[in-house]
Amino acid sequence: MMKFLFIVVEMFVVASPCVWATMELHASPSFNVIDYGALGNGQTDDSNAFLKAWKDACNASYGASTLIIPKEKIFMLQPVLFHGPCKPTILHIKIKGTIVAPNNIKDWKFPESTRKAWIRFKRISGLVIRGGGLIDGQGAPWWNSYFNTEINRPTALHFSECDNLFLSRLTHINSPKNHISINRCNGSLITKLHIIAPNESPNTDGIDISQSSNIVIKNSRMETGDDCIAINHGSTFINIIGVFCGPGHGISVGSLGKNGAHHTVEEIYVRNCTFNRTTNGVRIKTWMGGQGYARKITFKDIMLVEATNPLIIDQQYNPYDNVDAVRVSDVKYHNVRGTSSSAHAIKLHCDKTIGCTNIVLKEINITTITGKDTYASCKNVKGVCYSCNPHVSCLSHN
Repeated sequence: MMKFLFIVVEMFVVASPCVWATMELHASPSFNVIDYGALGNGQTDDSNAFLKAWKDACNASYGASTLIIPKEKIFMLQPVLFHGPCKPTILHIKIKGTIVAPNNIKDWKFPESTRKAWIRFKRISGLVIRGGGLIDGQGAPWWNSYFNTEINRPTALHFSECDNLFLSRLTHINSPKNHISINRCNGSLITKLHIIAPNESPNTDGIDISQSSNIVIKNSRMETGDDCIAINHGSTFINIIGVFCGPGHGISVGSLGKNGAHHTVEEIYVRNCTFNRTTNGVRIKTWMGGQGYARKITFKDIMLVEATNPLIIDQQYNPYDNVDAVRVSDVKYHNVRGTSSSAHAIKLHCDKTIGCTNIVLKEINITTITGKDTYASCKNVKGVCYSCNPHVSCLSHN
C-alpha cells in the first residue's frame, strides 16, 4: 500500500511540471530583474530590484508568469522574503545567473521581523524554480565565526507553505547553515540538484524537511558537512530516490523528541541511494524523554562506500534519565550492500522501556574495506533478519 501511494504521489508531482511546461508555451508575461534596476555586478545590493520584479510577477493577471534572473550576471542579495499568495496559478523563476549572499557577516542586514534565513518563499502555490544557475550562500565566515551558533546562522533557502513546489537543475553551494528548508509544504518535486559544502562545515545539511507531506526528492547529488537530507517532525509520505550522498552525515530521520517534545514521522521511503564516505548511512535518531513516533520507514537498494556507521538506530540520542522515548516501529532495510570504514557496521540501540518493534532486515551484506569481518550491536530490539551479514544477534533469523 505504501509503495502504491508513493507512486501515485510521484505521478501527480511529476505530472505537474509537464502541465507547467505546457502552460509556459502559451503567451505569458516575463519579468527580468535587470529591467527593474538590478546591476548583477556581484557587489551592489540587488534586493530591491528583485522584490519589485517579484511583485509584478506575483500580481500578473495570467495563468503563468516568469521571473528571469539572467545568465552571465552575479546578483548580490540581502535577506529577502518573496511572499504570496500570487495571482498566477504557476509562477516560474528562471535562475540562469548567479545569486550570492554578502561575503562578510557584518554586511548582512536582517529585518527585525524575519527569521534567520537568506532567501525565503512563503505561501506561494505552484512555484517553479529552475534554470541551471548557481546559488552561493558565502558561508565560510559564519562557519569560522565566534558567533557560529544554531541561533545566529541563517538557512540559505527557505520554503514555507509552498504547495506544489518544483525545484530543479540548480547548483547550491556553501550555505551558512542548512542549504534548503522545506516547511509546511505539500506536494513537492525536487530533482537534479547539486548541493556542495566542505566536509568540515558545521550543520550545512542539504535539505531539511519538517511538517510537510508528499515530497519527492530524486536524482540529486549532495556533498555537505552534515545530513544530506534530514526528515524532521510532521513529515509524512517522503520519497527519496537516486540521491548520491557524500561527504556528509547520510540521510537521517530526526532527531526527534528534543526537550520532551511530541514528534511524529511516518511513511518514509528511501530507495536506490549511494553513501560515499559518509559519517552515517541511513539513520534514525531520537532523544530520550521525547514522545511520539517514527514508523513505516523503508530503506531499500542502498549502496555503501566506506561509510563509518552504515546502518544505525539511536533511540538514546544525547540521553537523559527519563522514561519516555519516541517510539520506533515498522522499519525495513532491504538490500543494503557495500563497505564500512568501521567494523561496527550495524547499531540498533533502543530504549529499554519501550524498545524498537517490527524491525526487518533483509539481504544485508556489509563488509569492511580491509576485508575484516563486520559486527552488529543491538539493544531492546524486536524484529527479524533474513540473510544478514553481519549477524544481528537480537533479531530472529530466517
